[in-house]
Amino acid sequence: MIRVVLPAHLKVLAEVHGEVELEVAGPATPGSVLDALESRYPVLRGTIRDHGTHRRRAFVRYYACERDLSHDPPDTPLPDPVATGAEPFLIVGAMAGG
Repeated sequence: MIRVVLPAHLKVLAEVHGEVELEVAGPATPGSVLDALESRYPVLRGTIRDHGTHRRRAFVRYYACERDLSHDPPDTPLPDPVATGAEPFLIVGAMAGG
């Protein structure tokens, strides 16, 4: 079971409260987590990553175990605490400006 924390605006869009728990087929990677998330909540397709290229959208970041995974390849294995559900996979809406 993978725990996912979404930013507030995506929680509203998906009509979820709190963390999302997902079963991920195969190894736990950012790509497989997002596949499972978009499969369970189709309304989120295209909000976190591009429909065609599956590249992360600008101003969206991924974190796990206090580490920024946003620029890692989507098939990079997630840290063991995230893969076992002890720690959440965080999807964060980044801010720009100053």
